[in-house]
Order: sequence, then C-alpha cells, then structure tokens
Amino acid sequence: MLKWGCDCVLRVSRHTMFKERLFPPPPGAHIGGTVKPTDTSNPEYFHKVVDCQFACPAHTPVPEYIRLIAAGKYADAYMVNWESNVFPGILGRTCDRPCEPACRRGRVEDKPVAICRLKRVCADFKDDVRARMPRIPKEKNGRRVALVGAGPASLTVARDLMPLGYEVDLYEATGKAGGFMRQQIPSFRLPESVIDEETGYILDMGVCTFFNQRVESMKALLDKGYDAIFVGTGAPTGRQLKLPGFEADGSRSIRVGVQWLAEVAFGHLTEAPTDVIVIGGGNTAMDCCRTALRLGARNVKVVLRTPVSAMVASPWEIEDTQAEGIPIIENHNPMEYIVEDGRLKAMTFELIEYAVKEDGTEVFTPVGRQETIPCELVLLAIGQANAFPWIERDLGIEFNSIGLAVVDQATFQSTHPKIFFGGDAAFGPKNIITAVAHGHAAALSIHLFLEGKDLRDRPAPGTNLVTQKMGIHDWSYASMVTEERRHIVPHVDLDQAIHSHKLEVELGFDADTAYEEAQRCLNCDVETVFTAEKCIECDACIDICPVDCLSLTDNEEEAELRRSLNVPAYNLSQPIFVSKTLKTGRVMVKDEDVCLHCGLCAERCPTSAWDMQKFLYITAKAGSKA
Repeated sequence: MLKWGCDCVLRVSRHTMFKERLFPPPPGAHIGGTVKPTDTSNPEYFHKVVDCQFACPAHTPVPEYIRLIAAGKYADAYMVNWESNVFPGILGRTCDRPCEPACRRGRVEDKPVAICRLKRVCADFKDDVRARMPRIPKEKNGRRVALVGAGPASLTVARDLMPLGYEVDLYEATGKAGGFMRQQIPSFRLPESVIDEETGYILDMGVCTFFNQRVESMKALLDKGYDAIFVGTGAPTGRQLKLPGFEADGSRSIRVGVQWLAEVAFGHLTEAPTDVIVIGGGNTAMDCCRTALRLGARNVKVVLRTPVSAMVASPWEIEDTQAEGIPIIENHNPMEYIVEDGRLKAMTFELIEYAVKEDGTEVFTPVGRQETIPCELVLLAIGQANAFPWIERDLGIEFNSIGLAVVDQATFQSTHPKIFFGGDAAFGPKNIITAVAHGHAAALSIHLFLEGKDLRDRPAPGTNLVTQKMGIHDWSYASMVTEERRHIVPHVDLDQAIHSHKLEVELGFDADTAYEEAQRCLNCDVETVFTAEKCIECDACIDICPVDCLSLTDNEEEAELRRSLNVPAYNLSQPIFVSKTLKTGRVMVKDEDVCLHCGLCAERCPTSAWDMQKFLYITAKAGSKA
C-alpha cells in the first residue's frame, strides 16, 4: 500500500515496483561520449512522459479531462475529449484502451486508472454541449469533398473540414451513420441513442448525406468533380471457413459474424436457434456469442484453436462473456460441418495441443481424438478483410498483394493524389480510436493538398508549460497519491441482461465513484521542470523522492549513466532527463519512467530549481497554423 503522513513520504520498493531494473540493460543505449543536456523544449519529450496520452492514437489529453471530471466539470471534460477523439460517449464504452496498459498508476499497483470508463462519465453527466460545437461558416470555400462510408474515420474528416468552409458529401450504403460502431457493436454494449447523439453532432454541421446509397464506381464519383475523396469504408468482409459440408448448408446456417451482427443491429434478425457455435477468439466472437444468448440461444459455445490465454479479445470482453455463463472451449481445430438434408446439425473438431516456438510461430499438434458438437448456427469470427470491387483498377490507384490500396502512412494519400484512405480501409482492421486518428490526419492532408501545400510539411502540435505553484506550499493540482484501488463498473442484473439485446449491461460510474477513481490519476502531465542555474546541489530533492528517481552524478555515456544512478534506469523505452552541467561538474539526472509526479522535489527545493508545470499537448488538425 502507498503510505502518506504529515511528516513522512511515500516510499516504494523499486525492486518490487519495477522488476525490469533487476536485469542488465538491453543493447542499444547511446554509446560514446557523455549525454547531452535534455532538450525539454522539444514538445515530444514531455509528450512521451504523459504515457496515457502518448499511447492514445488520437493523443487525447487524458489527465486534463480526468481533473475536470474530479471537479465536476463534465461538459468541459467532454469537450476536451471531443477535440481529440470525437466520440467520447462511444469510446467510453467500447475503446480498446491502449492508454490503460501505459498508465503510470499500473507501475505502482496492479490496476491502472479506469480511463475509458471515466471518459463515459463526462459523456453521461454533461449538459447540452451543442452550443460549444464549432461554428460552420455560411459562406463556403468553394471546395467539395466526398466521403465514402459513414464510419468513425469519415465522420472525423467531416468534423475537421466542415468548420473550414468545405462542402462535404457523405455516401453510406446503410440508412444511418456510424459504420461498424453501429453495425458490429451490440446495443447491450453501445446503445443506439449514444451513436445517434455523437454522429448527430457532426451531421448537424451541414454535411450533405446520401444514405442507402452504395458507391458502385470510384470513376463515377471522380466524374462528379470532387476536389478530394476520402475512403472510409472499413473492413466489411468477414472470412469464410470452407470445410467439408460447407456447400451442403442449404439453410445458410454458417454465417460470417460481422454480417450477422449487422443484421441484428438493423432489426433484420430477432432470434437465434437453441444451439450456436462461435468460431474465433477476438472481440467480434465475444459480441456474437453474447448476442446469440440474448436472441434466445440456450447452448452457446465459443470454440478456439488456441488456449484462452492466447485469445486476442480484450480481457474485459472475455471476463464479461464468461460471467454470462458462455463456455470457451480450447484447443479444438474445426474439421467438418455435419449437414443432413440441407440443414446444419453439428460440427466436428480435432483436438490439438498448442505451442509457440521461440520465433513466435504457433504449432498445432493433433492428439488423435475428435469431438462432435451439436449446432444449428455457426458464426465465423476468424478475421475481417477489405473489399474494393467498386474501385476501378485503371484510375492510378495502386493496390498491394493483399488487396489494400497503397497508402502513405503519414499523409493517408493514395497513389491517386485526389484520393485518401483511412480507418480499416487504409491498413486493415484496427479499432475506433485508430480510425479517429486516421481521420484527423487525413483531413489535415486533404486541407494541405487543396491549399497547394506540401503534405509532409505538417504543423507542429500546440503545447504549453504553465507553473502550478500558487504559494510556498500550495499547488493548483492534487499532488497527493491516493490509496484508492481501481473501482469496478457496476452491471445490471445478469438474468435481466441476457434477456435483452438492447439493454445496456454496464451502468457506468456514479458521480462519487467517478471522483474517487479520478483521484487515482497521478497527473503525469504536471511535469518536473528543472532549472540548473538555480540548483545548489543540496540533495534535498534526492532525499525526499519517494521512488529514488533522482541522482546527482558525473555525466557519462548513456548506458553507463543509466547503470550508475541511485536506482538503475534500464527501461530504454522511457527517457532519462539530464541537466546542464552544474557548478560541481555533476549533472542532475531523472528517470522519467518511474516518477510519480508527486511534486515533493519541487516542494522541498529551497531555491525553486524544481518546479511543477502543467504540460498541454494538442495534435495539429486541419486548419492548424504551422
């Protein structure tokens, strides 16, 4: 546990907190000469220290909105989110949470801050934010952009371009916006009302929508005279599994999971048979089995070729699936569909042993036994793929060996200068927050392209550093490290939940719990800023540091310097701060990897050589000035 008192400080054993430091450093550290003073004016330095924001594909300023939630300023927190990730209510329920494994709190205890569910809090508790949305100019700039597909990437492009005066036409094959957010994520995880609200903020900017209109020809779209076209059609095709018996299935009981989920989402399917098998170990498989249970199936099973430990589904999705009593059967290799008189009756599986070689290759070894499992419906969730039959191959758009357009990873421009790709349509299936990040980047590229500028000459992020000192012992942020453990999000009663595919399972945090969870944030964006000229080398900061991340030492080449610190800094994925040379010839070194941003160094320093300064990092978007 973390211990605080009036006259004591947090003391944590670095040997238990940071086990990687018990091992020698991996090769690759800087060799030759002493380490140069750290350039903290480079915005990417402190950006990397804010681990959660750095890990987020859209670079959402996480600590900033968590502080606003703790202050009860939910609408402000929502708009901070909306600026970066566009869909706070949606992502607060469904995000893959790359920020949470990066969370510095997870280095102090087992569980990181519940960042994702706090995002939902600001969406649930905010007041009406429509007046805060960007003003859309009545006079347009004369440029027209077409968006193909109404998923998160396309909607993000529209959100960035509409305030700049662009005319944006949105083409969508279905009747509503949202793409796979609406079609593939079940309502019990993501209510339709939340999708309607957050897509509505963008559509209400004046986007010209063409719903129920599938684009059949890129050439025809180009002929309409658009200045740029963005393709955000996702990865709509699921992979089939054509085993013996597949062709005999006359009742179409062997279904691609993503297509089956879309039919449920649009109300075309309202029930499932008694016996259902789901093949696959990803989040789509978890959505399929839980949806089938709610549509009346009584014997739902997920079948894997691998152990549960090797599943690619998010751990929380696996936990929710198992909590609903759905068995996950391991180490079963699909062999055959048993079909009688055109109707699916069962599937046969070969039992296997699973192993992974040192090079990462998976090995499946039959053990000489088979098992037949009854089923009336098989849902295949073994991967998704892109399909672009509507893009003619003589337009100057190059495609690679797996059928994806050749797209620049920085600009999202294809080999046809007017055509841009993003989201799953660009590089294959990912997730919502990655699609949003693609949309921001593509919108910036489209704007630069239509302004006649170099797409690679991109504006720098907006940043600032502001001291948080309000007095000798007063800071404008909560620097104390709470002992609160991660709070669990409450769920509706299980029996009630599994009888409705529209009833949202998670209830979300109430205001009091949200406040307590927000207090677990370590404020990693409040940075320790060091001024070498003020340092008198008294060691006060080193004595008070609860995690021994500070050292006054002779400068050396980086590998040796990292080894010689009070506690060696062997995690090369995080930088070490090295000051200018001090009066004694030594340098102040700080291991950014383990700092808790508690502010005790700045509190103790008699000369204010250390200061706590809040760092704000906002990525450049379309319209940002260089």
